[in-house]
Amino acid sequence: MSETEEAGIENEALATETKPRRYRRGIYLLPSIFTVGNLLCGYYAIWTSFRGTIPDLDNAAKAIGLAIVFDMLDGRIARVTHTSSELGKQFDSLADVISFGIAPALLAFVWGVHGLLLSPQPQALQVYRLGWLVGFAYLLCCAWRLARFNIQGMAPERSRYFVGLPTPAAAGMIAAMVHAVQYPLDSWWVSLLWLGLEFTLAVLMASSVRYIGFKEIQWQRRHSSLAFILIGLLIAAIVLYSQEVLLAMAGVYLLSGITARLVRQVRHRLNSNPTNANP
Repeated sequence: MSETEEAGIENEALATETKPRRYRRGIYLLPSIFTVGNLLCGYYAIWTSFRGTIPDLDNAAKAIGLAIVFDMLDGRIARVTHTSSELGKQFDSLADVISFGIAPALLAFVWGVHGLLLSPQPQALQVYRLGWLVGFAYLLCCAWRLARFNIQGMAPERSRYFVGLPTPAAAGMIAAMVHAVQYPLDSWWVSLLWLGLEFTLAVLMASSVRYIGFKEIQWQRRHSSLAFILIGLLIAAIVLYSQEVLLAMAGVYLLSGITARLVRQVRHRLNSNPTNANP
């Protein structure tokens, strides 16, 4: 074989390697419909937050809660029906940035900080400016959390755990608080505490604190009657006492990862420091 022929073969092979990949057209409709529902709820929450009235802010919080339900369903349906795809995964992440990043950050600002513009308190303006920074930090950590999950997935040694606070849980905490209190904040020090909570949520999303994911629950299998009764009671409690129950659920889940992390650290220190033997 001549050098010319060899060079031609090498160029052809190089062209084949550098040729852009062809992706399959189309997307699985069933899980994508729920992703669209998630995106629509996020868009509605943003739109109603701009109006700023108490009913509108409550409706925005409810829309974020409904987006969480859609987000749970689209992933679950994709796994059960074996319709997962890389395109659907990226589409879901983009929808999550809207519903669990931009929408709750805007809702937290309008509900917890925006009312300080009418306050005569001298510290109000400083807290108002801080609200913009904290809101951006929340959105930034939310986008970082989603990008990291797309690359790393669940915790490698324990696949049922998330690494960092899931973005729906962080958004759910903000929505549950707004839904429970409803009346916007008008005191600078209360708003400052609210911004502290929002910043904590941002840090937890970007942290390595593990949270249980509930992905190993086999809903299609048979379970005890007690589990069915407990789920029914929980649904009834949410319907009758949505403000208290949803806030309690969001708070318990938020503290669960922190508590488990502290317990592991205490156990590690106790195991690494053996007790001194008695003489």
